[in-house]
Amino acid sequence: MLGRRQEINLQLTELLDSALLGLCLWLAYFLRASFAPLLWPDLIAIPPLEQFYWVIAVVVPFMPVVLEYRGFYNHVYLKTPAQSVRQLGESLFIMGTVIGAIVVFLKWEVPSRSVVILAVAMSGIALLLREGVQRERIRRSLASGKGRERVIVAGAAADVQRLIEKMPADQRAHLEVAARIDITLKPVSELVQAMHEGSVSRVLFAAQHVHFNKIEEAVQACETEGVEAWIAADFFQTAIARPTFDVLGGRLMLVFHSTPQVSWSLLFKSIFDRVGALFLLTLSLPFWLIAIIGIRLNSKGPIFFRQERSGHYGKPFRMWKFRTMHTNAEALRADLEAQNEMDGPVFKITHDPRIFSFGGWLRRTSVDELPQLLNVLRGEMSLVGPRPLPVYEIEKIEKHAQRRRLSMKPGLTCLWQITGRNGIRNFDDWVALDLEYIDNWSLWLDAKILALTLPAVLRGVGAS
Repeated sequence: MLGRRQEINLQLTELLDSALLGLCLWLAYFLRASFAPLLWPDLIAIPPLEQFYWVIAVVVPFMPVVLEYRGFYNHVYLKTPAQSVRQLGESLFIMGTVIGAIVVFLKWEVPSRSVVILAVAMSGIALLLREGVQRERIRRSLASGKGRERVIVAGAAADVQRLIEKMPADQRAHLEVAARIDITLKPVSELVQAMHEGSVSRVLFAAQHVHFNKIEEAVQACETEGVEAWIAADFFQTAIARPTFDVLGGRLMLVFHSTPQVSWSLLFKSIFDRVGALFLLTLSLPFWLIAIIGIRLNSKGPIFFRQERSGHYGKPFRMWKFRTMHTNAEALRADLEAQNEMDGPVFKITHDPRIFSFGGWLRRTSVDELPQLLNVLRGEMSLVGPRPLPVYEIEKIEKHAQRRRLSMKPGLTCLWQITGRNGIRNFDDWVALDLEYIDNWSLWLDAKILALTLPAVLRGVGAS
């Protein structure tokens, strides 16, 4: 996951650098063509910007490729400024040679040397400043621990320590080791318990001195939980069904995926979530006003209901809804347990006496779910994904395979939502729909679910 994420980050950085280079070329032309004559009226006018287009077309897309070739993007956190300047200088020299060759052999003219010189100076400063900002961001991340991915490192104690020590600092900055498990001495059940307690997204196996049957058992536990298993595979030569390979700290890793991999599609999903949530939040403001007034007139107590829910990989977060029940609803739940219509850990009854009249309308129209758009903006939820369950219900799950529904970020709507949740009384059927979504996830499936959600809401399908 980290290798793929770093690849995406590299591509994003290269796109940003391309934009900076294009901006610097345009700004250099503007300063020479429009600003400099104001200071020095006797300057000779230069040709229009169109005659510089070929230079822009060569520099903007290919300069980042040259920078990558010279190692400018490698080990940003560990590099010294002198190394960065040297790599940048080498890249500018290569690009200058290419431009010179085009001028000599193709007879394409550079209309103004001053524009090129100014653009080179500005581009060098801009790229070094961008790298400095990136280095500082990594340094802050390393110091604060925020935004780190929680992982477990498992294997023989000495192998675990060696794997962590050999990991470059810029990669360690993105990881928080929630636990170290010596699976040569401890049962796999302890690894599973650590996954539950740590809300981890993957397990790194340092497996040089671990019998393969032990690794196989541990990997199967990870697959069941929906947690990625990364095996240091530099010792392993045999092919395994449906593995993928990645690189971590320069070491070949064997990755077993039972959930969607980090990809551009997932990145687009994350961006679309926030943009879509902001749009829906603005569009739904009149309903917020109706809900606030209606709750205030029909029931005494707070407007919003907040509850700890299990998020991505079980990480708790506080989910927001408009309150639809009386304020003593949680206290009354124990008296209603015998009427629970759902098998498994989930509690649900059709005519819940704890819901006040206006709250029933909020539920039928799904207006009560609108505050969760704030959770989407905060990155705790997605527009589409398995519905988040209360933490205490997740703790009651007995089948580990059912926890795999936690391997994707919870959502406002899902397959269960649009198929009519009133008709589902078995928690296994509910989870089956969530796993069907996870196993077949695509942007197209998300779009389809979103398109079917509005008709389901208008028909009142599944609202309870």
